[in-house]
Amino acid sequence: MSPAPSRRSLPRTVWALGLVSLLMDSSSELVHALLPLYLTSVLGASMLEVGLIEGIAEGAAAITKVFSGTLSDWFGRRKLLVGLGYGLAALSKPLFPLANSIALVAGARFMDRIGKGIRGAPRDALIADVTPRAAQGTAYGLRQTLDSIGAVLGPLAAVALMALAAESLRTVLWAAVLPAFAAVLVIVFAVREPDGVRAAKANSPLSKAMLGRLGARYWLVVGLGAVLTLARFSEAFLVLRAADVGLAQTWVPLVMAAMSLVYALVAYPAGIAADRGRQRALIGWGLAALIAADLVLGGAHSAGAVFAGVALWGVHMGLTQGLLSALVAAAAPAEARGTAFGIFNLITGVVLIGASLLAGWLWQAHGPAATFYAGAAFTAVALAGLLAAAPRR
Repeated sequence: MSPAPSRRSLPRTVWALGLVSLLMDSSSELVHALLPLYLTSVLGASMLEVGLIEGIAEGAAAITKVFSGTLSDWFGRRKLLVGLGYGLAALSKPLFPLANSIALVAGARFMDRIGKGIRGAPRDALIADVTPRAAQGTAYGLRQTLDSIGAVLGPLAAVALMALAAESLRTVLWAAVLPAFAAVLVIVFAVREPDGVRAAKANSPLSKAMLGRLGARYWLVVGLGAVLTLARFSEAFLVLRAADVGLAQTWVPLVMAAMSLVYALVAYPAGIAADRGRQRALIGWGLAALIAADLVLGGAHSAGAVFAGVALWGVHMGLTQGLLSALVAAAAPAEARGTAFGIFNLITGVVLIGASLLAGWLWQAHGPAATFYAGAAFTAVALAGLLAAAPRR
């Protein structure tokens, strides 16, 4: 068994993309930590409308990833699409504080997620292009850790700015603009793609033959990702749960900061463990953490219980998300990585639409506890299936 690669041995482009993720996620999570409150308390949206907005936005991102991933394989140019995606997300940030209706907020959220969809598959494929196979779990874990650090900084900035701005949600949302545009500058000046990969992939259009080359192992990973997504609905409901138990608006963004901090602490060690062949254990413990999170959040009656639940949610994310990216990269042929990531994100995104709609309906019809207990039930089924399949897979 080869020793785990160190962070210093990872290519510069991996670090640059990690910094881009940190900057953009600090911007996006500042918005995300306040947007559910903005929709419900300022614009009067219902829980079902929140679920619909989140589901459609994430689904649009997933559908876009198929086309962006395929185009990056076809043209062999990942950086152009990565820059376009992050640029579109940056342009969406000023629209949130300017919006004065649910429809305009939904449009800005849609634009932001389309940008995420354009950049996601090419970015993940580019990491695989520049990173040796033995270090890919570490590379994805590092990028996810830096992404999660940004997701901590964004909500913390939201808390500080809410206190300074007397809880003016519109004022605080303007702070998301600067780091978003800084992320685009990092892409322009620091991200590089290998010329050899560009030349080798220029003639790789989407075709039945290429899809056939993805193989059964890849589709097994896609199925696993879909099951995990069904059990894990939009994190907007974590923010709403904190407000539901009485946490003041100023402090609600700390919920996302706590989740992201745990996520950041877990993701990189989980990536190293994945490179050492411990994928199945990571998935099993990740599912167990999600069950525990849902049960704690479902029965929560205090802010402390909510924070405990979101910390467990962060453990689940750290154990599973970077691992899934590494599994997709390992299962797909090099010339079809962008397409492979695109299809994976399409299927999981479509599932996320249904999961978020179901979560919003359960909350509105039966209360928040029903939403989280249903998530625990879905996850328990997934864990049972994993354990039953373990001797054969």
